[in-house]
Amino acid sequence: MECHRSIMLNSSLNDLPEFFLTEATQSFTSRLQEELNTTTDLYSYRKVIDNISSCMENFDLGRSSVNNLLENVLHYLRKSLIEISEENRKLAGNHIVQTQLMNDLLVGIRVSVMLVQKVQGFQRLHLKSSPTWQSMCGLLSIFTKFLSDDDLLQTIQSTSGLAVILFIKAMFHPPEKIPDLISSLLLRSVDHTSIPEWLLNCCRDLCCADVSQSALLFLCQGTLTMLDWQDGRMGPSGEALLLDTVRVLFTLSSQIKESTLEMFLSRILASWTNSAIQVLESSSPSLKDRLNGNSDVVRRLLEYVYTHWEHPLDALRHQTKTIFRNILQMHQLALEESGSDLAADGFIFQLTESLLRLEWHSKGKYTCLGCLVDYIGIEHILALAKTIPSQILEVMGDQSLVPYASDLLETMFKSHKSCLKSQAVDSTWIDKWHETWVSPLLFILCEGNLDQKSYVIDYYLPKLLNCNPESLSYMVKILQTSADAKTGSYDSRGALGALMACLRTARAHGHLQSATDAWRDLVSSVRIKQGLIHQHCQVRIDTLGLLCESNRSTEIVSTEEMECIQFFITYNLNSQSPGMRQQICSLLKKLFCRIQESSQVLYKLEQSKSKHEPENELTRQHPSVSLQQYKNFMSSICNSLFEALFPGSSYPTRFSALTILGSIAEVFPVPEGPSPAVEHRLWTHRPSGHGSQAQPLHSTWDSPGPGHEPASPALAGGPSTTAPPGSVQTVYQLSHDIDVGRFQTLMECLTGTFEEVKILAFDLLMKLPKTFVQFQDSEKLQGLFQAALELSTSTKPYDCVTASYLLNFLIWQNALPSSLSAYLKTQRVACGDGDKSAALVESNTLIVIKCLLENLEEEVSRAENSLLQAAASFPMYGRVHCITGALRKLALNSLQLVSEWRPVVEKLLVTSYRLSAVVSPVIQSSSPEGLIPMDTDAESASRLQTILNEIQPRDTNDYFNRAKILKECDSFDLEDLSASVPNIDTSAEIKGKEGKTCDVTAQMVLVCCWRSMKEVALLLGSLCQLLPMRSVPESPDGLLTVEQVKEIGDYFKQHLLQSRHRGAFELAYTGFVKLTEILNRCPNLSLQKLPEEWLWNVLEEIRCSDPSSKLCATRRSAGIPFYIQALLASEPKKGKMDLLKITMKELISLAGPTDDSQSTVPKVHALNILRALFRDTRLGEIIIPYIADGAKAAILGFTSPVWAVRNSSTLLFSTLITRIFGVKRGKDELSKKNRMTGSEFFSRFPELYPFLLKQLETVANTVDSDTGELNHHPSMFLLLLVLGRLYPSPMDGTCSALSMAPFIPFIMRCGCSPVYRSREMAARALVPFVMMDEIPDTIRTLLAKLPDYTDQCFRQNHIHGTLLQVFHLLQASSDSKHRMNTYFQQELADVAVCTKAKIWLAKRQNPCLVTRAVYIDILFLLTCCLDKPSKDNQPVLEHLGFWEEVRRIILESELITGFPYTFTVPGLPQYLQSLTKLAIAAVWAVAAQAGEQARDVPISFSRLLESSFPEVRLLTLEALLERFSAAASGLGEKGLPPLLWNMGGTFLILAMKESHPECLCKILKILHCMDPSEWLPHTERCVHLTPKEFLIWTMDIASNERSEIQSEALRLASKVIAHHMQTCEETRDLVAPNLKQWVQLVLSSCGDHLPTESRLAAAEVLTSTAPFFLTNPHPILGLQDTLALWKRVLTLLQSEEQVIRDAATETVMTAMSQENTCQSTEFAFCRVDASIALDLALAVLCDLLQQWDQLAPGLPVLLGWLLGEGDDLTACVESVHQVEDYLFEKTEVNFWAETLIFMKYLYKHLFRLLSKSSWRPHSPERLCHLQRTASEQCHLLSQLFRELPPTAEFLKTVEFTRLRIREERALACLRLLAFLEGKEGEDTPVLRALDSPAAVNQLTLPRTETAC
Repeated sequence: MECHRSIMLNSSLNDLPEFFLTEATQSFTSRLQEELNTTTDLYSYRKVIDNISSCMENFDLGRSSVNNLLENVLHYLRKSLIEISEENRKLAGNHIVQTQLMNDLLVGIRVSVMLVQKVQGFQRLHLKSSPTWQSMCGLLSIFTKFLSDDDLLQTIQSTSGLAVILFIKAMFHPPEKIPDLISSLLLRSVDHTSIPEWLLNCCRDLCCADVSQSALLFLCQGTLTMLDWQDGRMGPSGEALLLDTVRVLFTLSSQIKESTLEMFLSRILASWTNSAIQVLESSSPSLKDRLNGNSDVVRRLLEYVYTHWEHPLDALRHQTKTIFRNILQMHQLALEESGSDLAADGFIFQLTESLLRLEWHSKGKYTCLGCLVDYIGIEHILALAKTIPSQILEVMGDQSLVPYASDLLETMFKSHKSCLKSQAVDSTWIDKWHETWVSPLLFILCEGNLDQKSYVIDYYLPKLLNCNPESLSYMVKILQTSADAKTGSYDSRGALGALMACLRTARAHGHLQSATDAWRDLVSSVRIKQGLIHQHCQVRIDTLGLLCESNRSTEIVSTEEMECIQFFITYNLNSQSPGMRQQICSLLKKLFCRIQESSQVLYKLEQSKSKHEPENELTRQHPSVSLQQYKNFMSSICNSLFEALFPGSSYPTRFSALTILGSIAEVFPVPEGPSPAVEHRLWTHRPSGHGSQAQPLHSTWDSPGPGHEPASPALAGGPSTTAPPGSVQTVYQLSHDIDVGRFQTLMECLTGTFEEVKILAFDLLMKLPKTFVQFQDSEKLQGLFQAALELSTSTKPYDCVTASYLLNFLIWQNALPSSLSAYLKTQRVACGDGDKSAALVESNTLIVIKCLLENLEEEVSRAENSLLQAAASFPMYGRVHCITGALRKLALNSLQLVSEWRPVVEKLLVTSYRLSAVVSPVIQSSSPEGLIPMDTDAESASRLQTILNEIQPRDTNDYFNRAKILKECDSFDLEDLSASVPNIDTSAEIKGKEGKTCDVTAQMVLVCCWRSMKEVALLLGSLCQLLPMRSVPESPDGLLTVEQVKEIGDYFKQHLLQSRHRGAFELAYTGFVKLTEILNRCPNLSLQKLPEEWLWNVLEEIRCSDPSSKLCATRRSAGIPFYIQALLASEPKKGKMDLLKITMKELISLAGPTDDSQSTVPKVHALNILRALFRDTRLGEIIIPYIADGAKAAILGFTSPVWAVRNSSTLLFSTLITRIFGVKRGKDELSKKNRMTGSEFFSRFPELYPFLLKQLETVANTVDSDTGELNHHPSMFLLLLVLGRLYPSPMDGTCSALSMAPFIPFIMRCGCSPVYRSREMAARALVPFVMMDEIPDTIRTLLAKLPDYTDQCFRQNHIHGTLLQVFHLLQASSDSKHRMNTYFQQELADVAVCTKAKIWLAKRQNPCLVTRAVYIDILFLLTCCLDKPSKDNQPVLEHLGFWEEVRRIILESELITGFPYTFTVPGLPQYLQSLTKLAIAAVWAVAAQAGEQARDVPISFSRLLESSFPEVRLLTLEALLERFSAAASGLGEKGLPPLLWNMGGTFLILAMKESHPECLCKILKILHCMDPSEWLPHTERCVHLTPKEFLIWTMDIASNERSEIQSEALRLASKVIAHHMQTCEETRDLVAPNLKQWVQLVLSSCGDHLPTESRLAAAEVLTSTAPFFLTNPHPILGLQDTLALWKRVLTLLQSEEQVIRDAATETVMTAMSQENTCQSTEFAFCRVDASIALDLALAVLCDLLQQWDQLAPGLPVLLGWLLGEGDDLTACVESVHQVEDYLFEKTEVNFWAETLIFMKYLYKHLFRLLSKSSWRPHSPERLCHLQRTASEQCHLLSQLFRELPPTAEFLKTVEFTRLRIREERALACLRLLAFLEGKEGEDTPVLRALDSPAAVNQLTLPRTETAC
């Protein structure tokens, strides 16, 4: 506001008439003079400085006034800067005041710079003795001092650098010498005799040789910013200064490591390139030569770009892009021929090629290629890499690369479009553009992986459509054609998914006018519906997005859209994916916003009374009709959402429903107070009934009579449509659709185990009108409060969360105080003045907290006598949690009852300390998890009390220095113990809350203790954060005194430094962080200094290593790292972070190597603390400068003889690897996503280069001794691990000082280590150090080192290390994209020749199997790389005679001659595997060359399969299985090779005698892949079993073997049975007697307790046999078996595991697609989700029952499913009466399945079946039995309901829910039976409502409501 006023005043005064100007100037001058003379208060200087600044900002009058008073203004600025800086120095440590003072300094410097730039008086500044000159010199001196003062903010130093250069420029004469002067300053070569004395006096610190790095950096910034570089006005000296400046910057770049200075440096370098461009536009030829692309300056600039384009700081990466773009422009300007083609230039061509050679994981590659496209166009890049669009799209599955890739693609296709359009003469250019950019996109959308498609749709597709919207029709046309063929699956979107994604994106970006038009013109509504229930979740989301999203927020929602949304909600609330739930809720919220905003347009149209006008384009019907549709739609949505909150609904369903309801309440504003009709409806009580204690307002199963729709409350009490113009109309109000039952439902949502549901339900209740949620029944209110109090002491941890939310809700009740008189010992609290609502909430909160606190005090007193009793009966953490929750909901900065709160807060603190004292002995024990004995006899209970009274930590600092001698106790005298410990309760049976006995377990006591500590910590943290503090006790405001805050700090310190239990100290850390954040912002200096004092104290304690210290030296130092982490992380980031710097220096010193044995414990602590600090993301880049020292400490610590030091060093090293290379983002441990180039690594951490090189040299020189002595080098592992993550880049300079070449010989030498693992690591570490084009030469060098067969003396370790290096190098080249390069193939052929020269290593002449195996692996790799035809059509390997050598190796090997070895021979399994792989490769090679002609193979598959070694058989079977699987799925190019024909008999024989489980599994898989007609007829000949006997054998295996074999045997048996079913009648009858066994086998494979593999196999078997047994028009199995199989399908559809549900859905889709069932549903040939598949399966089953004419026997079975026959009702009875003595649920729970949803679908389809069928039961005995059972259940359930407590939904949630589900099932069964028997009269609502199919579709779940 002040700024706006100042601008307006300036504008007004600038327009003053000329005759007023003189007077106005004098007036302004005098006023300014007065301010300058009278302002002497240091803290008022800022105001005057701001006024001076305002005078010079576009204000001529003010500028004239300042010019008149220039001398005074300069003097004032000088004086103010001196005084402010002095005050800042005095107040060091007071962060808040210092921040203000430094900001004042910064403004003062900026105003001084503005003066020189804008005031004309400086143009005539020549008199050295004038006061103005003296002030200028004084200011220059001050700026020089600021520039060198590292205690100031870097922004001050930076601005001072600008000011120094500007003042020198203004004061120094002649101007021509200024560039030379500044060059000498930058180069630190100032000749004191050649510069003026005034300059030497002012800038003496800058004229010496030891100018700081930061000062030099900011001088460079000032040089580039303040000097005039335009058009080379400074001449040759200016050009020299430009080059000197960049040299200084290059030097600084290798020295500066602090992140903020690095940021400054990158900006200054970018600024230098801008200045260079300005100079080059009119520079001398010599400068152009020195700044062209081939110059040394540009080379170094490019090196800077390459080493920093992956920097973790985004802003720095952005600067590298600017620098690269400017380099291109500099080169263009430096070219001599101005008209030359830039793309043909050698520098640009080489740069482009080198960038294209880079791996795509490099982020900098994208930005630099984008710059190149801007400069040279896309045509030249496409000429070099035609497939570049596909290459970039391929990497878009990596989220970190997606933004870069999409930006580059956008740059490219825009450039390509412009290029093609400019060259084209007609519109055919678009086809080429589509082929280049759209076709790869469509391929990814249909075939790519999930992440890739998602990112392409989100990032690439919108940009493509924005560039060329006409491409949409092209994409839709192609996808529409493919949609039928490629429907997708659960893991693939298919063409339908791609189509929906394209349409959604197009509509969201405005390329579709409306969804209705889109459906009619581009896609049918049938497709939309298919998309809404598609098996792939993202297809459903995209289709929903198409309906909900629009680029116009006021677009009318069509009727079709509303119908589809309603359909979507029915089946998609229960989504297990959190991401999908979030997207559904977000999209529906967008839809509701559209409805609300478009309704405003409709209201305006309605009010305009434009009925006589033509139809409006916004709506095709009258606005009132659309508004009514909106109301009906929203009411229907809310009905569906509330119905989804049925008893037993899953967490995903509740989360989705409550979130959407919350969005509705948020989007549609609520007027103040509900209508009287709503209040009357909500609070009308109903008489009690059976079961749920209250009669529901509307039953799920009852509907209004026919002939009218159910009345919606929204219609009865909807908003008026005649509101005044301009006001916001509300088309819908949620409160109109909430009655007492739904209110009760929301209350019951507070009882779940998931806190997210509690939060959503509570927030929704709070969004309702305040008068709407008030209880009128005091008894009900009292019951709820009593329930909350009981829950707050429950032993179940989640119960106290329920209690907290329930109490927070009750706090808003007006009637609460009158209902709680029985609970409070103190008097009621009077409400304060002010806002009545806020006063009531505060008063009620105080009452509740007092009540909780009184209970807590009493319980703490009891716990002081018996902690066991407390843990078993009243764990106190729940009370504290509720108090914390109540405080957090209160606005504590505006309390009205301060005097009432102070004693409560004081008592709260005291009670918290007492509670902590009770539980802390357990938490601070040496082993809190195993402290309490699990036994529950009297002896153990007494022993527990002894431990609790006498426990002391065992892991203090003398842990490593003194051996522990524990006394043994042979006997335990209970009487003596009882006499010595009077408070011991020797009874093991602790009395619970209800007087019943329960066992006390170690878990109970531990949970009670650590959760109590957790809640106390969070409470104290919240108190400090929320409560205002008072500096003195008598202060009227504030609730905490300074002393109380210090006590809280001491409490945190004690428990963080002494607790051993991780849960306790982690959460104490959370509370302590809140405290430290408050202290650092606190104006009280004594409190502000506390964190610093605490830090020095703990560092001193760590340093001293006192054996008596209580600091925990084990458990990774327990809470000590957290303590220091909290102190450092809360330090203000904008300051200098002095505490962090000093702490890091101290810790690194302690962690370093020392000879003092007493330093072990401090070293362990230091290493553990460093690990925590490096892991802390809040410290960000501030911690980076210390990484090198941390890595040194970790590597050196790994060599310590003390295990604890080595362990902590390893943990620190692991953290540093993650910090340097990033979180692991791929399966490959050494993925390039988690690596960096050597130049980048060593430029960021240059200190590590000599350190790592020296350490590696030391290790390599002593790794292997001539005597064969084993030398262990622990640090070798860490060194190779670091080096293995580096790789050379094609962009690295060849003459870099940080070259990676010196490491190579040492790494090679490490391969001679006698340790196997070290040799492997050396081989892996070598790979990244060898450039790709140098690999063949390196391999040849290594092979040449190998001994010949004639050599007498060689060592196998050396051979093994060398071979491993060859193997890994060859493997890297085989994975490379250069593999198909002709030159590279020739190089590898030469390698093959060298390999042949050492072929003896693969034969028996080499006695070592380990080296023989590696050499054979090398041969195998060469066959993979080189087995391609060459130019003369003869494969390279054949030409070299390579296969002959391989053949000879195999024929001479043990595979042919037999094995004289046993498994005790080292390396035998490895050798067997390598040899088998080579043999299989040789067989395939011979088979490929021979074709169908018979040709000798070196070894047959039969020979391999007969091997006695399972390794050989397993590898062979895997290779064969791959071929048979490809042939069976049709993926093989030519089917099976002749070599594999007629092998069925072989596999049958193998199956009978195979004993190895994995091999048997593979054999069964192969038989399953083969056609049974090929091998089944041969069973009798091969294995002497008839086909029927073989089937029985297979089923026996499936019954008795381990799970994986069971699954494969079941699949095989099912395929055999399906084969028999498809053949002649005779074979079908042959296996008929065995079908019963098969059915039982399938049924037993579907249990939830079984492994996933077993259930998946069962689902696949059901799918493959569905046409024969599930949907056959003439059932083969009996009805009971058929229905049993269908029941298993339904069970699998309700599995908690997504993969099982998807597999079962395949069964349903197969069943729906049969000829006799495809008419049952409209989704017969669609991919559907499991949620609707359950509904569809029941529809198909009911239809089949009718087709089979099996209603009579089938209906009782289905009614039994509905009733839940087989479910044990006694479990419900027992659960109501049992006492739970365990903390957590121990049974497996299905969190996805919803019993009542299954019941709803079954009821719907049974009713449909019975309604349209004229069938009536002929023998009703079975139905009578069902009716009798259901009636008995209802009676029993009614009795059980009466036995529950009044608030059972809170106190007995699980039992209450279970009973309600049983009740609903019984009632549903009774209703269907009543309908079947015709007992219900004509006036029964349920029958008339359900007569219509539409009503059946809208069937909702039962809702039991209890009046509040």
